[in-house]
Order: sequence, then C-alpha cells, then structure tokens
Amino acid sequence: MLELVDVTKVYPGGKRAVDGVTLRLEAGLIGLLGPNGAGKSSLMRIAATVTRPTSGTVAFDGVDVVARPDVLRRVLGYLPQDFGVYPNLSAREFLGYLAAAKGIPARTARRHIDHLLELVNLADVGRRPLGGYSGGMLRRVGIAQALLGDPRVIIVDEPTAGLDPTERVRFRNLLSELAADRVVLLSTHIVSDVESVASDMAVVAGGRLRRRGSPEDLLREVDGLVWEVLLADPADVAEVQARHVVTRLVRTPGGVRVRLLAAARPYPGAAAVIPDLEDAYLALVDPRMQAATGVVRR
Repeated sequence: MLELVDVTKVYPGGKRAVDGVTLRLEAGLIGLLGPNGAGKSSLMRIAATVTRPTSGTVAFDGVDVVARPDVLRRVLGYLPQDFGVYPNLSAREFLGYLAAAKGIPARTARRHIDHLLELVNLADVGRRPLGGYSGGMLRRVGIAQALLGDPRVIIVDEPTAGLDPTERVRFRNLLSELAADRVVLLSTHIVSDVESVASDMAVVAGGRLRRRGSPEDLLREVDGLVWEVLLADPADVAEVQARHVVTRLVRTPGGVRVRLLAAARPYPGAAAVIPDLEDAYLALVDPRMQAATGVVRR
C-alpha cells in the first residue's frame, strides 16, 4: 500500500500546489484526473519521493518514505511529465545505463530491455540515437524506463502526451495488465486515458481532492445536471458559454447542438441527457458548477 495522508505542498512565494490531500493506494490502477495547474504533477512528485511535502506523511507498506525514500525507490517506476534523455545514446544504451543505476545485472538487463522495447514498439529502432527520435518515440522510451526492474509501484504523469491513438491504446492496455498485482497511479487531464481502464478515479482541482470513486460514482454526481439544446443561431453560442459550463459543441445543418451543465432546465426545449465521464469531470473541476450546485462540496 502507498499512502498519502493530509499532504500539503507550499512553494516559495506562498503558492499552495497541494492542499491536504489524502490518498490510499492498493494494487490496481487509479486515474488521477485534473486540469493543467491542478497540482497533479506536484502530488505525483511527492508520491514518487522526488519532492518532500511541506506537511503530511507518505508511507509505503507502513514505512515513512519521506524519511526513508529508498524503501520506495527500490520498487518504483516513475515517468515524470518532463522526461529528459541523453541524445547521443541509443534507446538500448540509455535503458542499459538506467538498469545499471538500478543495480540490475547486465545479462538480466539485456533480456529485460529486449522485452520492453517490444512492448513499446521500438525494437526496430532501439540502436538509433535518441536525438533522432520524435516526441512520441521519446515518450515511449520514458514508458520503457518506468517499467525497468519490474516495479511494484508505477507512477506515470501525463504518459500519453505525444502518442498517436494506436500507441495510446497499447499503453493503456499494458497498464491495465500491470495493475493486476501492483499499484499503478496514472495522472492525466484527458478523460479517455482512464475511463476504459481505471475502476478507481480521483479528481483534483486547485490542489485539493474533489472526489474519489468508481466511474459509476462520478456519474451519479452529475445525474440530472446534463442538458442538450439546439441553437438555431450560432451567434447565441457565446452567451450560452458565458452562462454555463459547456461540455460539447456540434455544428449541424439545423444549428449548433450544445451540451451543457446546469442545476435545472436552462432553456425551454433543453433536454436532459445521460451524463458521461467528461461531463462529471468538468462538473467537479469548474468553479461555476461548484457555486451553482452541491456536486463537489465535501
């Protein structure tokens, strides 16, 4: 178990990036959802023992890893949002270097690296210098290094940035398989990255935990709050966006179909519709919905 209790992070200048977050993580995949600037990356760095919290505790299997970070680091795979490489090394050389730093024997490392390069679909370019890789290919190298040593805890921050749709699906399926017997924490602002693989989700905004639960739990929060209305005049869209949280716009021959969040029927002719996870996510993080409804009050 990886356990964060009442964790707060305040940076110089007074910016409170994480504000009293408690998360208990057991084997399985938890999707950490939040907009850019919500505090996700700060929280992930604290969980990965890269950054010390200002207050609160972080424990792995009961051991305080703020005081003893190596206890977690020995079994941790971590992919930060900003991942750097040595451009003159090949993917194989780079992964071999990191494997040696982790204390993995050379023969074991070679077999393991072969397997990882196959997993991330880089086996055919594994001997090319990393300086010639595309952004998506470098992200896949980052995913491979996070899996070195068969870690018990995997923490990945915005891992699908730069991946094409096929690679995103491949990676989501891989994480789902790995989560069967280890802790996997995946941070993203893209709902589709987690809705098909995570049975446990946590939504953060403004440094605070807004909700944690299953996808079904989150959907129940916005039941009766999602509406669709057809605007015959496209000029009316701006006014609707100013008054409501708009989750989707679709232009049709008959006008603009607008999907929005509201505590009651917002316009004559607006129809209640079944919510999806993107609706729930936006309701939980948008301050207008916090003010208008009780959906995110804790």
